[in-house]
Amino acid sequence: MRNLLRTLKRDVEVVFERDPAARSVVEVLLCYPGFHAILFHRVAHFLYRRRCFLLARLVSHLSRALTGIEIHPGARIGQGLFIDHGMGVVIGETTEIGNNVTIYQGVTLGGTGKQKGKRHPTIGDNVVISAGAKVLGSFEVGEGAKIGAGSVVLKSVPPGATVVGVPGRLVTGAGGEGQPPRREVDLEHHLLPDPVADTLAELQRRVAWLEWRVQRVEGGGKDDKGIQYADA
Repeated sequence: MRNLLRTLKRDVEVVFERDPAARSVVEVLLCYPGFHAILFHRVAHFLYRRRCFLLARLVSHLSRALTGIEIHPGARIGQGLFIDHGMGVVIGETTEIGNNVTIYQGVTLGGTGKQKGKRHPTIGDNVVISAGAKVLGSFEVGEGAKIGAGSVVLKSVPPGATVVGVPGRLVTGAGGEGQPPRREVDLEHHLLPDPVADTLAELQRRVAWLEWRVQRVEGGGKDDKGIQYADA
């Protein structure tokens, strides 16, 4: 009972830590669907571990109907999970979530294929998964990693890394691949680079340089038109 109360207290505390809109404990207890979904899941998981599978699924189904968040009762969730808004979040049966993880609306932690056994991701501590991201398959997302909004992640993510895009790509440089794991939650998930846009910009600069070289060799006139306005 003491551990249950400590876990419940922590689930309330993280709302104040990560949502500036939270004003009171009563408001969190009554008006936060993410908190409600986690509370329902604690009950459902308790029943699931005692092999009361049907009753556990009924509790999970009730939670889904009330909150719009679907968490399979078999999923293992650590302390300090914060589901912000939460509508459309899906967490699969063999998912494992560490401590102090933040998940935004529309996130799917799902599986691929119809194989049995471990088929959903393992999420490390202090991970942030932004709105609409899909993490699909049995692999690990390392401690302190950040998943950009709308990303589709299909393979392992190193600790401290940042992944963006479809399919998900590791971002190099500041805050990206090769960085040490974050020891606290970083909610600045809007400050993520765009590797596709960076690559296109570099290609455009390269084409402009090559055109300048060709003009010097051939002695042609100067063409100031940007590549996006080139004639068909």
